[in-house]
Amino acid sequence: MPVRLAKTESAPFDVVGIGVNTVDLVAVVDDYPAPDSKRRVRSYAEFPGGETATALAACARLGWRTRYVGRFGSDERGRAARAALERDGVDLSACDTAAAPQSVSLIVVDDQGRRTVLWSRESALDLATADLTPAVVAAGRVVLLDAHQPAAAVHAARCARDAGIPTVLDIDATGPGQDALLAGMDIIITSAEFPEAFTGAAGLGAALSALATRFKPRIVCATLGRQGSLAIVAGEEIQTAGFKVPVVDSTGAGDAFRGGFIAGWLADGAHAQVDSVLTYANAVAALSCGQLGARTGLPTRKEVALVVSG
Repeated sequence: MPVRLAKTESAPFDVVGIGVNTVDLVAVVDDYPAPDSKRRVRSYAEFPGGETATALAACARLGWRTRYVGRFGSDERGRAARAALERDGVDLSACDTAAAPQSVSLIVVDDQGRRTVLWSRESALDLATADLTPAVVAAGRVVLLDAHQPAAAVHAARCARDAGIPTVLDIDATGPGQDALLAGMDIIITSAEFPEAFTGAAGLGAALSALATRFKPRIVCATLGRQGSLAIVAGEEIQTAGFKVPVVDSTGAGDAFRGGFIAGWLADGAHAQVDSVLTYANAVAALSCGQLGARTGLPTRKEVALVVSG
């Protein structure tokens, strides 16, 4: 790995994650509806979700000390979102509650496990830079950020950098304020679509290279679902194959990948190799797709080890 973790003895947590949490309203259908059509819902349930929150839940289930920094809604769903992270052992001491409804995502899952996400989030749930003191941010060996609150994430990345703590950015879609956000990151993990949409380059490899050239992260990586992942490290491509598993619901698989990446890095420490960390992340993401909901299928260390070992 071209990035070093912060020293263990100086950090009360292994991972600090700053970003969004949601409650996912998941409707399962036999096939995805066309416009102006109707479909019967085969099943419906509510699950905890959200990019950073799910990645931290993945790290916690894999045995790592985690802190989540974010804001919950004041309604019943907000209380449920908080309770779900508490059950996974995620520290919430730096969180608070806003006088607003909990952020929710409406997710339609088809018979092949593919999903479409519609989300709603009130601005009262956003973090301000004043919420993110160096003591809150710099309490882990690595800091995970998402791109939903760019100003807060940029501030958190500066706090981490000043403390010598590496940063990992989760970014899926283009939006305002992203140049400053991308410029401050050690590791960028994107969706398959983001690099070409952001850079305008043709082809994923070229688009990832353009991101690497422009923003100088030590690693830039795109998640590719069943095909695994593609990363650029020191100007070279690293293609890592995915794992073939039964897929029930791919919701949260990218979040699980990011959690798995950090967990695999922590597990190998100073001896970590990029390809083995990516393989570990692919395994965590694949296993997470085996059950309905973003976090229901998040695996244990033993389950990941069995898949990775073949």
